Amino acid sequence: MVIYQESGCLRRRPWEVSFTAEPRVVARVRRAMRLHLSLWGLSELEDVAQICISELVANVINHVGVGTPVALVVSTDGAHIRIELSDPDARAMPTLLAPTSSAESGRGLMILDAVADRWGVIPRADSKVVWCELATGLEVSNDHPRDLRVAQAELSIVRHGSAQNIEAQVVTPLSTAVAEKAAIDLITDVLHWLHAHGCDPDETLNRAQTRFEAQLEEAG
Repeated sequence: MVIYQESGCLRRRPWEVSFTAEPRVVARVRRAMRLHLSLWGLSELEDVAQICISELVANVINHVGVGTPVALVVSTDGAHIRIELSDPDARAMPTLLAPTSSAESGRGLMILDAVADRWGVIPRADSKVVWCELATGLEVSNDHPRDLRVAQAELSIVRHGSAQNIEAQVVTPLSTAVAEKAAIDLITDVLHWLHAHGCDPDETLNRAQTRFEAQLEEAG
């Protein structure tokens, strides 16, 4: 059985975006983060990832300045999601402090330290990168959360791939209605499988439709 890896399927591509560190921008970046994690099949990390982004941007706003240009990179090696935020000020290095009860600032890194599995700072000559990582519970980059529908789709895919090498099979006739329902169920499971692996189901359906039409034209 051959599984083709096209357009990033079975691989979660890093997400990169540049913006200015302003309070009004944070909500848009948080929404984009939620969307990307959903597409990666990692929706269970959406809330904590959004907290991390909020605190990283807030740290830049409070200690470097409003309107500072920053670059966000979100990636995964499978086991962890890594969130990196870089800014052009190499002097204002974040430090984890225990604020007093009356302090108006200094709690951001405490929150980051509490919700992230690990975090740190990468100093550069003219900039710095503050990063944090969140455990996904996965083992490799093309793994996915355990889900019955995804498992069913994988089983169907394996059976389909194996069937290509079988010349003679005993086929039980199905009525058109029953066969159509079975096909819809299989397609639905495959869409869940694609979603869980960080693929775009719409893009995959479009490619499948294009291939189907081309094959019909060749056969005609």
